[in-house]
Amino acid sequence: QVQLVESGGGLVQTGGSLRVSCAVSGRTFSFYTMAWFRQAPGKERDCVARISWGGGNTYYADSVKGRFTISRDIAKNTLYLQMNSLKPEDTAVYYCAAAPRAGLLTVRGSYDYWGQGTQVTVSS
Repeated sequence: QVQLVESGGGLVQTGGSLRVSCAVSGRTFSFYTMAWFRQAPGKERDCVARISWGGGNTYYADSVKGRFTISRDIAKNTLYLQMNSLKPEDTAVYYCAAAPRAGLLTVRGSYDYWGQGTQVTVSS
């Protein structure tokens, strides 16, 4: 089993920055593909960033490319999402997800474990 706990969400103005974190406990963190998804009210839960086991392969949705950076600290068992140049359309609940397999893995159904989510609100 893997347990994921997000933190770091909050309210920020347009153009600001925020970093959300995901503490991982349970099975070996380094054997999982990790990702950040987000879900706004009335919308689907979409993948915004994903990182491979070794950390060398990343994916970003076009909507966040160049503004968001996903990273992982295996020693601390923590996943991060640094969000810069935030826009009101980035407002959503952000979820951390883990999958015990490799691959592009950008759809919700590919992930076995989920955190409870953390709210990010960007004011205009």
